[in-house]
Amino acid sequence: MKRRYTFSLLLSGALLLSCAQPRLDTNNFEWGEIPQQPDFSWAENVGSRQLPDSSTVVSANSFGAVADSTVLSTNAIQKAIDSCALSGGGTVTLQPGYYLTGALFVKSGVNLQISKGVTLIACPDIYCYPEFRSRIAGIEMIWPAAVINIIGEKKASVSGEGTLDCRGKIFWDKYWAMRKEYEAKGLRWIVDYDCKRVRGILVERSSDITLSNFTLMRTGFWGCQILYSDHCTVDGLNIDNNIGGHGPSTDGIDIDSSTNILIENCTIDCNDDIICLKAGRDADGLRVNRSTENVLIRNCTAHRGAGLITCGSETSGSIRNILAYDLKAIGTSVVFLLKSAMTRGGTVENVYVTRVEAENVRRVFGADPNWNPKYSYSTLPEAYKDKEIPEHWKVMLTPVTPTEKGYPHFRNIYLSQVKANNVQEFVSASGINDSLRLENFYLHGIEAQVQKAGTVCFTRNFNITEVKLDVPDAQPIKLKENEQSNIRVEYVKQPHEQLANEDSKH
Repeated sequence: MKRRYTFSLLLSGALLLSCAQPRLDTNNFEWGEIPQQPDFSWAENVGSRQLPDSSTVVSANSFGAVADSTVLSTNAIQKAIDSCALSGGGTVTLQPGYYLTGALFVKSGVNLQISKGVTLIACPDIYCYPEFRSRIAGIEMIWPAAVINIIGEKKASVSGEGTLDCRGKIFWDKYWAMRKEYEAKGLRWIVDYDCKRVRGILVERSSDITLSNFTLMRTGFWGCQILYSDHCTVDGLNIDNNIGGHGPSTDGIDIDSSTNILIENCTIDCNDDIICLKAGRDADGLRVNRSTENVLIRNCTAHRGAGLITCGSETSGSIRNILAYDLKAIGTSVVFLLKSAMTRGGTVENVYVTRVEAENVRRVFGADPNWNPKYSYSTLPEAYKDKEIPEHWKVMLTPVTPTEKGYPHFRNIYLSQVKANNVQEFVSASGINDSLRLENFYLHGIEAQVQKAGTVCFTRNFNITEVKLDVPDAQPIKLKENEQSNIRVEYVKQPHEQLANEDSKH
């Protein structure tokens, strides 16, 4: 059933305003002593370019959706989406209440509106999520659908001020139990792929997609994955995956071999990477060879999580042209993190992060081309060598040849205008050896109160300028095997103990 509302034009106008970007002003960005100013012209063209027509409104309740968390409404909501799409597109609405649902598939021209007062509750039964071939954690394999899916579509959106509660703890518990069992068998490298868990939102092979303003919580696996897609906007999402337990690998937003992406005004609290740029893993990622590039990130806040801005560890297709600014990290592990492995390959380059406020973080900047070896490298235990193994095991065990093709490269990396308090370590950045160095890094205009300065080794043209570190005993950054480095740091030893003693006298 279709209804036309008098507020449809107002709704359309609001959506169009949300799609329009403020003009990018880079005049206040400072990068230090760099060879040439960066060209950010690409950033003017990121994000969704169009939105669904909202003049037609379709009520999912008219198709049988029931605001009762004990009644599965998947079919009713899907029928409303399909009907709306067949009619040329529009907005699918739900009356306020709690709706139990399995996998939903949003179609071209449709805006699924999760309004204030509406909560979609994910069905805990894995059979509510049909399996299909997708990419998960860097390799293509058969995997369950997400709760909300936009696959092979154009000009679609999910919007509203309501909530998508994925109730993922059942999958977290499953993972931790399997992890213990697999580690005992020498299978740590494959447990994430054998333990099929439900993602929150998947956008795959789609363009002009907008996700805006709703709350996404307790996802079974990654929160929001944008895969093999182009011109997408993620605006104003509130992602909280740390409710009711420790959600493993519950990334906030993953941009995976996708281009021309805008992420803004998001607040994210999760167990793993907050906003992560990815491009495939090992032999399978090198086979696909699709980059992530032209990504603009701004006005976002990170809480608990592995990295506010993370590149990797899936780097095979390369990651380039990333600009992130006006960010906050509160209780996050690392503010800006680059990670890969010696079988990943690919290049991470032209990444710019600036105007960041951080507090209670473990590290300001980290770069590790040989990250987490227990997870990163696949070795089949002797006990399995004469047995038939699953297809995705074979994919993971496929060697990269020649070996050099698997070496990742980090270069042209910029971090500036950072103020950070209560930091464990300022920097940990290390290449591999003389021939695999970190190249052309620029850390500029940073003030940080840290417990230790950190280390920089096996780099070429690593620059740290106008950096002021308040560090106990004024211990400097440990430098080893660096070429053409330019390290100019002001170390400040504050009399913390003396001040504490004086305070105790009053």
